[in-house]
Amino acid sequence: MLKEFKEFALKGNMIDLAIGVIIGGSFNKIVTSLVNDIIMPLLSLLTGSLDFSNRFIALDGGDYATLEAAKTAGAATVNYGLFITGVIDFLIMAFVIFMIVKQLNKLRKKPESAPTEKTCPFCKTKINIKATRCPHCTSEQESV
Repeated sequence: MLKEFKEFALKGNMIDLAIGVIIGGSFNKIVTSLVNDIIMPLLSLLTGSLDFSNRFIALDGGDYATLEAAKTAGAATVNYGLFITGVIDFLIMAFVIFMIVKQLNKLRKKPESAPTEKTCPFCKTKINIKATRCPHCTSEQESV
């Protein structure tokens, strides 16, 4: 059983997955910082000093200046500002991953596919490469 576990844990796919999770965690920190430290302040500037991190609804009916003050008072809150930040964070991450995958797909070589059609030497129409007779002029074809 130990030998099987060692083979499973050291397979290439498992190592690739582990590396992907580690890089993904680091990438998440970068994107979160981008959203919280650059994009959200710019959005706040454009929307008239709106600070999304302190946008919440206190469910006890109290009026609190900040989310931290509401938490300190022990009030239950609906933190829709943090949700908006999370959605923007997700959209940015999804867009960046899309752009990376798009560029990687451009770099990959496309496998050359085998031809599936040939031209009939008599009537010059395209026919299936496996055809032994042309369906248009019924002439016999050379086998490929």
